[in-house]
Amino acid sequence: MRVLFISLGCDKNLVDSEVMLGELSQKGYTFTNDETQADIIVVNTCCFINDAKEESINTILEMAELKKSGRIKALIVTGCLAQRYRDEIKREIPEVDVIVGTTAILDISRAVESALAGRPENCLEPLDRAPAGGRRRVVTTGGHYAYLKIAEGCDKHCTYCIIPKVRGNYRSVPMEDLLKEARELTAGGVKELILVAQETTLYGMDLYGKKSLPGLLKELCRIKELSWIRLLYCYPEEITDELIQVIKEEEKICHYLDIPVQSGSDAILKRMGRRTGAGQIRTMIEKLREEIPDICIRTTLITGFPGESEKDHEETMRFVDEMEFDRLGVFTYSEEEDTPAAGMPDQIPEDVKERRRDEIMELQQEIAFEKAGQMTGRCLKVMIEGKEAEEDVYVARTYKDAPEVDGYLFFNTDRQLMSGDFVEVCITGSNEYDLIGEMIIKDR
Repeated sequence: MRVLFISLGCDKNLVDSEVMLGELSQKGYTFTNDETQADIIVVNTCCFINDAKEESINTILEMAELKKSGRIKALIVTGCLAQRYRDEIKREIPEVDVIVGTTAILDISRAVESALAGRPENCLEPLDRAPAGGRRRVVTTGGHYAYLKIAEGCDKHCTYCIIPKVRGNYRSVPMEDLLKEARELTAGGVKELILVAQETTLYGMDLYGKKSLPGLLKELCRIKELSWIRLLYCYPEEITDELIQVIKEEEKICHYLDIPVQSGSDAILKRMGRRTGAGQIRTMIEKLREEIPDICIRTTLITGFPGESEKDHEETMRFVDEMEFDRLGVFTYSEEEDTPAAGMPDQIPEDVKERRRDEIMELQQEIAFEKAGQMTGRCLKVMIEGKEAEEDVYVARTYKDAPEVDGYLFFNTDRQLMSGDFVEVCITGSNEYDLIGEMIIKDR
Protein backbone atom coordinates (compact mmCIF):
# COMPACT_ATOMS: atom_id res chain seq x y z
CA MET A 1 0.00 0.00 0.00
CA ARG A 2 1.39 3.35 -1.09
CA VAL A 3 0.63 6.51 0.84
CA LEU A 4 0.65 10.09 -0.47
CA PHE A 5 1.18 12.45 2.45
CA ILE A 6 0.32 16.15 2.01
CA SER A 7 1.59 18.37 4.83
CA LEU A 8 0.25 21.93 5.04
CA GLY A 9 0.90 24.77 7.46
CA CYS A 10 3.77 25.41 9.84
CA ASP A 11 6.99 23.63 10.72
CA LYS A 12 5.34 22.23 13.86
CA ASN A 13 2.75 20.58 11.66
CA LEU A 14 5.56 19.23 9.49
CA VAL A 15 7.04 17.46 12.52
CA ASP A 16 3.65 15.81 13.12
CA SER A 17 3.64 14.69 9.48
CA GLU A 18 7.11 13.21 9.85
CA VAL A 19 6.04 11.36 13.01
CA MET A 20 3.01 9.91 11.19
CA LEU A 21 5.21 8.91 8.24
CA GLY A 22 7.47 7.15 10.73
CA GLU A 23 4.56 5.28 12.28
CA LEU A 24 3.28 4.16 8.88
CA SER A 25 6.73 3.13 7.65
CA GLN A 26 7.11 0.81 10.63
CA LYS A 27 3.85 -0.85 9.59
CA GLY A 28 5.22 -1.58 6.12
CA TYR A 29 3.58 1.19 4.12
CA THR A 30 5.54 2.82 1.32
CA PHE A 31 5.26 6.41 0.12
CA THR A 32 4.77 8.25 -3.14
CA ASN A 33 4.62 11.87 -4.29
CA ASP A 34 2.42 10.92 -7.25
CA GLU A 35 -1.32 10.99 -6.56
CA THR A 36 -1.91 8.65 -9.51
CA GLN A 37 0.22 6.00 -7.76
CA ALA A 38 -1.30 6.37 -4.28
CA ASP A 39 -3.65 3.91 -2.58
CA ILE A 40 -4.09 6.12 0.49
CA ILE A 41 -3.92 9.91 0.85
CA VAL A 42 -3.36 11.70 4.15
CA VAL A 43 -3.86 15.48 4.30
CA ASN A 44 -2.36 17.16 7.38
CA THR A 45 -4.21 20.47 7.59
CA CYS A 46 -3.80 23.96 9.04
CA CYS A 47 -6.42 26.51 10.10
CA PHE A 48 -4.35 29.23 11.78
CA ILE A 49 -5.46 32.00 9.39
CA ASN A 50 -8.07 32.18 6.63
CA ASP A 51 -5.59 31.62 3.80
CA ALA A 52 -4.34 28.44 5.47
CA LYS A 53 -7.90 27.29 6.08
CA GLU A 54 -8.82 27.81 2.42
CA GLU A 55 -5.72 25.96 1.24
CA SER A 56 -6.57 23.02 3.50
CA ILE A 57 -10.20 22.85 2.38
CA ASN A 58 -9.30 23.11 -1.31
CA THR A 59 -6.70 20.36 -0.94
CA ILE A 60 -9.19 18.05 0.79
CA LEU A 61 -11.78 18.71 -1.95
CA GLU A 62 -9.22 17.97 -4.66
CA MET A 63 -8.24 14.68 -3.03
CA ALA A 64 -11.92 13.84 -2.44
CA GLU A 65 -12.40 13.82 -6.22
CA LEU A 66 -9.80 11.04 -6.44
CA LYS A 67 -11.68 9.06 -3.80
CA LYS A 68 -14.99 9.67 -5.57
CA SER A 69 -13.55 8.38 -8.86
CA GLY A 70 -12.26 5.22 -7.18
CA ARG A 71 -8.61 6.05 -7.85
CA ILE A 72 -7.69 5.80 -4.14
CA LYS A 73 -8.90 3.46 -1.40
CA ALA A 74 -8.79 5.76 1.63
CA LEU A 75 -8.70 9.49 2.41
CA ILE A 76 -7.55 10.55 5.89
CA VAL A 77 -7.61 14.14 7.18
CA THR A 78 -5.47 15.17 10.16
CA GLY A 79 -4.22 18.38 11.82
CA CYS A 80 -5.73 21.59 13.11
CA LEU A 81 -8.57 21.93 10.60
CA ALA A 82 -9.55 18.31 11.24
CA GLN A 83 -9.55 18.90 15.00
CA ARG A 84 -11.54 22.12 14.80
CA TYR A 85 -14.07 21.25 12.08
CA ARG A 86 -14.29 17.46 12.28
CA ASP A 87 -18.11 17.35 12.21
CA GLU A 88 -18.35 19.80 9.31
CA ILE A 89 -15.75 17.88 7.28
CA LYS A 90 -17.52 14.55 7.72
CA ARG A 91 -20.88 16.12 6.87
CA GLU A 92 -19.79 18.21 3.88
CA ILE A 93 -17.10 15.92 2.41
CA PRO A 94 -18.32 12.32 2.85
CA GLU A 95 -15.38 11.04 0.80
CA VAL A 96 -13.20 11.62 3.87
CA ASP A 97 -12.95 8.25 5.63
CA VAL A 98 -11.28 9.13 8.93
CA ILE A 99 -10.54 12.26 10.96
CA VAL A 100 -7.38 12.19 13.10
CA GLY A 101 -7.15 14.87 15.80
CA THR A 102 -4.06 16.87 16.71
CA THR A 103 -3.26 14.71 19.74
CA ALA A 104 -3.93 11.37 18.00
CA ILE A 105 -1.14 11.35 15.43
CA LEU A 106 0.33 8.14 16.88
CA ASP A 107 -2.96 6.44 15.96
CA ILE A 108 -2.47 7.08 12.24
CA SER A 109 -1.87 3.39 11.46
CA ARG A 110 -5.11 2.41 13.18
CA ALA A 111 -6.91 5.16 11.25
CA VAL A 112 -5.62 3.88 7.91
CA GLU A 113 -6.32 0.25 8.73
CA SER A 114 -9.89 1.00 9.80
CA ALA A 115 -10.52 2.91 6.57
CA LEU A 116 -9.12 0.12 4.39
CA ALA A 117 -11.19 -2.45 6.26
CA GLY A 118 -14.37 -0.52 5.51
CA ARG A 119 -14.95 0.23 9.19
CA PRO A 120 -13.61 3.81 9.46
CA GLU A 121 -12.90 4.89 13.00
CA ASN A 122 -12.13 8.52 13.84
CA CYS A 123 -9.10 9.03 16.09
CA LEU A 124 -9.77 11.88 18.52
CA GLU A 125 -7.99 12.09 21.85
CA PRO A 126 -8.28 14.67 24.68
CA LEU A 127 -6.28 17.84 24.10
CA ASP A 128 -4.29 17.25 27.29
CA ARG A 129 -2.79 14.03 25.93
CA ALA A 130 0.99 13.90 26.29
CA PRO A 131 2.85 15.12 23.16
CA ALA A 132 4.40 12.58 20.79
CA GLY A 133 8.11 13.13 21.43
CA GLY A 134 11.04 10.82 20.91
CA ARG A 135 9.44 8.93 18.02
CA ARG A 136 11.20 7.71 14.90
CA ARG A 137 10.47 10.11 12.04
CA VAL A 138 10.80 10.18 8.28
CA VAL A 139 12.67 13.45 7.71
CA THR A 140 11.32 15.37 4.72
CA THR A 141 13.58 18.46 4.81
CA GLY A 142 16.44 17.02 2.79
CA GLY A 143 18.28 15.28 5.61
CA HIS A 144 20.80 17.96 6.62
CA TYR A 145 18.44 19.94 8.87
CA ALA A 146 15.33 19.04 10.84
CA TYR A 147 12.85 20.58 13.23
CA LEU A 148 12.67 19.41 16.83
CA LYS A 149 9.27 20.11 18.40
CA ILE A 150 9.91 20.52 22.11
CA ALA A 151 6.36 21.22 23.30
CA GLU A 152 2.75 21.14 22.21
CA GLY A 153 -0.09 23.63 22.79
CA CYS A 154 -0.07 27.09 24.36
CA ASP A 155 -1.21 28.80 27.57
CA LYS A 156 -0.96 32.40 26.37
CA HIS A 157 -4.48 32.73 24.91
CA CYS A 158 -3.76 35.77 22.73
CA THR A 159 -7.12 37.18 21.68
CA TYR A 160 -6.57 36.53 17.95
CA CYS A 161 -5.31 32.96 18.22
CA ILE A 162 -7.21 29.66 17.98
CA ILE A 163 -4.23 27.42 18.82
CA PRO A 164 -5.15 26.63 22.48
CA LYS A 165 -8.55 25.37 21.28
CA VAL A 166 -7.11 23.01 18.67
CA ARG A 167 -3.80 22.09 20.31
CA GLY A 168 -4.57 22.34 24.03
CA ASN A 169 -2.56 23.85 26.87
CA TYR A 170 1.24 23.93 26.94
CA ARG A 171 2.79 20.47 27.34
CA SER A 172 6.54 19.95 27.19
CA VAL A 173 8.13 16.84 25.71
CA PRO A 174 10.33 15.15 28.36
CA MET A 175 14.00 16.02 27.89
CA GLU A 176 15.12 12.40 27.62
CA ASP A 177 12.69 11.89 24.71
CA LEU A 178 13.97 14.97 22.92
CA LEU A 179 17.60 13.93 23.34
CA LYS A 180 16.80 10.45 22.02
CA GLU A 181 15.04 11.98 19.02
CA ALA A 182 17.89 14.42 18.42
CA ARG A 183 20.49 11.62 18.51
CA GLU A 184 18.50 9.57 16.01
CA LEU A 185 18.15 12.58 13.71
CA THR A 186 21.86 13.40 13.81
CA ALA A 187 22.75 9.73 13.31
CA GLY A 188 20.74 9.99 10.10
CA GLY A 189 22.79 12.94 8.86
CA VAL A 190 21.01 15.97 10.36
CA LYS A 191 23.53 18.72 11.18
CA GLU A 192 21.16 21.55 12.14
CA LEU A 193 18.32 21.23 14.62
CA ILE A 194 15.68 23.96 14.69
CA LEU A 195 13.80 24.03 17.98
CA VAL A 196 10.10 24.83 17.60
CA ALA A 197 6.93 24.98 19.69
CA GLN A 198 4.11 27.48 19.97
CA GLU A 199 6.54 29.03 22.44
CA THR A 200 9.98 27.54 23.04
CA THR A 201 10.97 29.78 25.95
CA LEU A 202 8.51 28.19 28.41
CA TYR A 203 9.89 24.71 27.83
CA GLY A 204 9.88 22.54 30.96
CA MET A 205 7.75 24.72 33.25
CA ASP A 206 5.00 22.08 33.35
CA LEU A 207 7.35 19.13 33.82
CA TYR A 208 10.20 20.50 35.90
CA GLY A 209 8.73 23.58 37.58
CA LYS A 210 11.21 25.91 35.90
CA LYS A 211 12.18 27.17 32.45
CA SER A 212 14.42 24.38 31.24
CA LEU A 213 15.32 25.50 27.73
CA PRO A 214 18.88 26.47 28.78
CA GLY A 215 19.44 22.98 30.19
CA LEU A 216 18.02 21.32 27.08
CA LEU A 217 20.29 23.43 24.87
CA LYS A 218 23.38 22.47 26.86
CA GLU A 219 22.52 18.77 26.51
CA LEU A 220 21.91 19.11 22.77
CA CYS A 221 25.26 20.85 22.36
CA ARG A 222 26.95 17.67 23.62
CA ILE A 223 25.77 15.71 20.57
CA LYS A 224 28.97 15.42 18.56
CA GLU A 225 27.41 15.18 15.09
CA LEU A 226 25.32 18.33 15.61
CA SER A 227 26.78 21.58 14.21
CA TRP A 228 24.00 24.18 14.50
CA ILE A 229 21.07 24.71 16.85
CA ARG A 230 18.52 27.39 15.99
CA LEU A 231 15.75 28.80 18.21
CA LEU A 232 12.35 29.90 16.93
CA TYR A 233 9.29 31.41 18.65
CA CYS A 234 10.84 32.93 21.77
CA TYR A 235 8.34 35.21 23.50
CA PRO A 236 10.12 38.37 24.73
CA GLU A 237 8.76 38.25 28.29
CA GLU A 238 10.09 34.72 28.82
CA ILE A 239 13.69 35.26 27.67
CA THR A 240 15.90 34.95 30.75
CA ASP A 241 19.46 36.03 31.48
CA GLU A 242 20.35 32.33 31.78
CA LEU A 243 19.07 31.67 28.26
CA ILE A 244 21.01 34.64 26.88
CA GLN A 245 24.21 33.39 28.49
CA VAL A 246 23.78 29.88 27.09
CA ILE A 247 23.26 31.28 23.57
CA LYS A 248 26.30 33.49 24.08
CA GLU A 249 28.59 30.77 25.41
CA GLU A 250 27.67 27.65 23.43
CA GLU A 251 29.34 27.67 20.00
CA LYS A 252 26.77 25.38 18.37
CA ILE A 253 23.84 27.70 19.08
CA CYS A 254 23.25 30.12 16.22
CA HIS A 255 23.17 33.76 17.25
CA TYR A 256 19.64 33.95 15.89
CA LEU A 257 16.37 34.44 17.73
CA ASP A 258 12.84 34.55 16.39
CA ILE A 259 10.88 36.85 18.73
CA PRO A 260 7.26 37.41 17.63
CA VAL A 261 6.27 40.90 18.83
CA GLN A 262 3.08 41.44 16.70
CA SER A 263 2.81 45.23 17.17
CA GLY A 264 4.69 48.34 18.25
CA SER A 265 1.61 49.97 19.80
CA ASP A 266 0.96 49.44 23.51
CA ALA A 267 -2.78 49.87 23.00
CA ILE A 268 -2.91 47.13 20.37
CA LEU A 269 -0.60 44.81 22.31
CA LYS A 270 -3.00 45.08 25.24
CA ARG A 271 -6.01 44.30 23.03
CA MET A 272 -4.12 41.33 21.64
CA GLY A 273 -3.65 39.95 25.13
CA ARG A 274 0.12 40.10 24.82
CA ARG A 275 2.17 40.13 28.03
CA THR A 276 4.64 42.87 27.05
CA GLY A 277 4.53 46.48 25.93
CA ALA A 278 6.71 48.10 23.30
CA GLY A 279 9.06 49.48 25.97
CA GLN A 280 9.70 46.03 27.46
CA ILE A 281 10.32 44.57 24.01
CA ARG A 282 12.74 47.41 23.24
CA THR A 283 14.63 46.79 26.50
CA MET A 284 14.93 43.05 25.79
CA ILE A 285 16.23 43.61 22.26
CA GLU A 286 18.77 46.15 23.53
CA LYS A 287 19.96 43.65 26.14
CA LEU A 288 20.31 40.88 23.53
CA ARG A 289 22.34 43.14 21.25
CA GLU A 290 24.54 44.28 24.10
CA GLU A 291 25.27 40.73 25.26
CA ILE A 292 25.48 39.17 21.76
CA PRO A 293 26.51 41.95 19.34
CA ASP A 294 26.20 39.81 16.19
CA ILE A 295 22.78 38.39 17.05
CA CYS A 296 20.20 38.22 14.25
CA ILE A 297 16.67 39.01 15.43
CA ARG A 298 13.64 37.96 13.43
CA THR A 299 10.08 39.02 14.24
CA THR A 300 6.51 39.02 12.94
CA LEU A 301 3.84 41.70 13.04
CA ILE A 302 0.07 41.78 12.51
CA THR A 303 -1.53 44.76 10.80
CA GLY A 304 -5.18 45.76 10.95
CA PHE A 305 -5.99 44.25 14.34
CA PRO A 306 -9.48 45.36 15.49
CA GLY A 307 -9.37 48.95 16.72
CA GLU A 308 -5.93 49.69 15.24
CA SER A 309 -5.91 53.41 14.42
CA GLU A 310 -3.59 55.28 12.09
CA LYS A 311 -1.83 56.49 15.24
CA ASP A 312 -1.26 52.86 16.34
CA HIS A 313 0.04 52.03 12.88
CA GLU A 314 2.43 54.99 12.96
CA GLU A 315 3.70 53.86 16.38
CA THR A 316 4.45 50.45 14.91
CA MET A 317 6.23 52.05 11.95
CA ARG A 318 8.40 54.11 14.31
CA PHE A 319 9.08 51.00 16.39
CA VAL A 320 10.24 49.05 13.32
CA ASP A 321 12.38 51.97 12.18
CA GLU A 322 14.01 52.26 15.60
CA MET A 323 14.52 48.53 16.26
CA GLU A 324 15.94 47.73 12.80
CA PHE A 325 15.05 44.06 12.94
CA ASP A 326 17.29 41.84 10.83
CA ARG A 327 14.34 39.81 9.57
CA LEU A 328 10.67 40.75 9.66
CA GLY A 329 7.43 39.31 8.29
CA VAL A 330 4.00 40.96 8.32
CA PHE A 331 0.57 39.33 8.28
CA THR A 332 -2.76 41.07 7.91
CA TYR A 333 -5.12 40.31 10.78
CA SER A 334 -7.26 37.24 10.08
CA GLU A 335 -10.62 37.13 11.87
CA GLU A 336 -10.94 33.69 13.43
CA GLU A 337 -14.28 32.51 14.80
CA ASP A 338 -14.38 31.52 18.48
CA THR A 339 -11.61 33.97 19.34
CA PRO A 340 -12.18 37.12 21.46
CA ALA A 341 -10.78 39.36 18.73
CA ALA A 342 -13.41 38.22 16.24
CA GLY A 343 -16.10 39.78 18.41
CA MET A 344 -14.29 43.05 19.01
CA PRO A 345 -15.71 46.28 17.58
CA ASP A 346 -13.92 48.39 14.96
CA GLN A 347 -12.88 45.61 12.60
CA ILE A 348 -10.52 47.00 9.95
CA PRO A 349 -11.29 46.83 6.18
CA GLU A 350 -9.05 44.50 4.17
CA ASP A 351 -7.68 47.28 1.97
CA VAL A 352 -6.52 49.20 5.06
CA LYS A 353 -4.87 46.08 6.52
CA GLU A 354 -3.04 45.48 3.26
CA ARG A 355 -1.92 49.09 2.88
CA ARG A 356 -0.47 49.09 6.39
CA ARG A 357 1.26 45.78 5.75
CA ASP A 358 2.79 47.12 2.54
CA GLU A 359 4.00 50.30 4.28
CA ILE A 360 5.75 48.32 6.99
CA MET A 361 7.33 45.97 4.46
CA GLU A 362 8.60 48.89 2.37
CA LEU A 363 10.27 50.31 5.46
CA GLN A 364 11.67 46.92 6.43
CA GLN A 365 12.98 46.40 2.91
CA GLU A 366 15.18 49.48 3.26
CA ILE A 367 16.46 48.21 6.61
CA ALA A 368 17.07 44.69 5.31
CA PHE A 369 18.88 45.82 2.16
CA GLU A 370 21.11 48.11 4.23
CA LYS A 371 21.90 45.31 6.68
CA ALA A 372 22.71 42.95 3.82
CA GLY A 373 25.11 45.55 2.43
CA GLN A 374 26.80 45.85 5.82
CA MET A 375 27.72 42.14 5.66
CA THR A 376 30.29 42.81 2.92
CA GLY A 377 33.76 41.91 4.16
CA ARG A 378 32.60 39.41 6.81
CA CYS A 379 33.77 35.82 6.56
CA LEU A 380 31.35 33.20 7.86
CA LYS A 381 30.80 29.48 8.15
CA VAL A 382 27.83 28.64 5.92
CA MET A 383 25.74 25.54 5.27
CA ILE A 384 25.32 24.34 1.67
CA GLU A 385 21.67 24.08 0.63
CA GLY A 386 22.13 23.03 -2.98
CA LYS A 387 23.45 24.03 -6.38
CA GLU A 388 21.97 26.02 -9.24
CA ALA A 389 21.25 23.67 -12.13
CA GLU A 390 23.95 23.60 -14.83
CA GLU A 391 26.02 26.25 -13.08
CA ASP A 392 28.85 26.27 -10.56
CA VAL A 393 26.78 28.46 -8.25
CA TYR A 394 26.13 27.05 -4.81
CA VAL A 395 23.27 28.14 -2.56
CA ALA A 396 24.04 28.39 1.15
CA ARG A 397 22.66 29.73 4.42
CA THR A 398 24.48 31.73 7.08
CA TYR A 399 23.66 31.53 10.78
CA LYS A 400 21.33 34.47 10.12
CA ASP A 401 19.11 32.48 7.78
CA ALA A 402 16.47 29.96 8.80
CA PRO A 403 15.30 27.59 6.03
CA GLU A 404 12.38 28.66 3.85
CA VAL A 405 11.83 32.06 5.49
CA ASP A 406 15.12 34.00 5.23
CA GLY A 407 17.65 34.79 2.51
CA TYR A 408 20.47 32.85 0.88
CA LEU A 409 24.13 33.28 0.05
CA PHE A 410 25.43 32.48 -3.47
CA PHE A 411 29.01 31.71 -4.46
CA ASN A 412 30.95 30.09 -7.29
CA THR A 413 33.37 27.22 -6.98
CA ASP A 414 34.43 24.23 -9.05
CA ARG A 415 34.72 22.16 -5.87
CA GLN A 416 32.17 19.38 -5.44
CA LEU A 417 30.02 20.14 -2.39
CA MET A 418 26.98 18.41 -0.91
CA SER A 419 23.92 19.78 0.85
CA GLY A 420 24.73 19.97 4.55
CA ASP A 421 28.44 20.62 4.02
CA PHE A 422 29.95 23.56 5.89
CA VAL A 423 32.44 25.89 4.19
CA GLU A 424 33.97 29.29 4.91
CA VAL A 425 32.81 32.13 2.67
CA CYS A 426 33.76 35.81 2.59
CA ILE A 427 30.89 38.14 1.69
CA THR A 428 31.71 40.29 -1.34
CA GLY A 429 28.34 41.94 -1.93
CA SER A 430 24.57 41.68 -1.73
CA ASN A 431 21.55 41.55 -4.01
CA GLU A 432 18.52 42.82 -2.11
CA TYR A 433 17.91 40.23 0.66
CA ASP A 434 20.55 37.76 -0.54
CA LEU A 435 24.33 37.74 -0.21
CA ILE A 436 27.14 37.03 -2.68
CA GLY A 437 30.48 35.64 -1.60
CA GLU A 438 33.71 33.82 -2.35
CA MET A 439 34.62 30.49 -0.83
CA ILE A 440 37.83 30.41 1.19
CA ILE A 441 40.04 27.62 -0.17
CA LYS A 442 42.19 26.27 2.64
CA ASP A 443 45.52 24.64 1.86
CA ARG A 444 45.49 20.93 2.46
